[in-house]
Amino acid sequence: MEQALKQRLICVAVIDRVQDSAPLAEALLAGGLECIEVTFRTKGAADCIRAIRKSVPKISVGAGTLLTAEMVRQAVDAGAQFGVSPGFSEQVSNSARQNGFTLFPGVVTPTEIMQAMEAGWTRLKFFPAETFGGVSALKALAGPFGHTGIQFIPTGGITAATLPHYLALPQVAAVGGSWMAERKLVADQAWSDITRLTAAAVAATGSHPAG
Repeated sequence: MEQALKQRLICVAVIDRVQDSAPLAEALLAGGLECIEVTFRTKGAADCIRAIRKSVPKISVGAGTLLTAEMVRQAVDAGAQFGVSPGFSEQVSNSARQNGFTLFPGVVTPTEIMQAMEAGWTRLKFFPAETFGGVSALKALAGPFGHTGIQFIPTGGITAATLPHYLALPQVAAVGGSWMAERKLVADQAWSDITRLTAAAVAATGSHPAG
């Protein structure tokens, strides 16, 4: 996971057609990004993960929107390298532990953060970030949790314009965003646009492009 998060940026993608999976991953790589989260919001999500792992092995692939223990198992079977859930669920957490699977459980409140900590997770998805206070909320949470080693992966409503503000926070491990590869862009197979948007986002992180 250190390798996957080194750029501090994750593309969160909804892929409706399995055949678009590999071209999307190639478009992200062309823009310099090496990490994608394929959300389980479509029936073919697991097959999309398989396709990317097989055809574009250089990119790290996670499974997002994991709502149940069964979804965790499907993600693991598909070859996902990490998982993300929108909230904290003991069943999802336990399934991830049983499968030796890295999970970024979702949190927004101090109570949820403490529950995730008690379950042994140290990198937590802060979602939906913009709706629940964004940068200001994360700065406030750094007060009671800053010394614990907890880091956040804010996702939800973040744009190219607000990305630098999140990256400036030391408690932010990475930022998840969909603006680089919005669902319509993927459906339209607008690979050059996705590469352009990705390159701009990678530049904002200050990381080195893939290559």
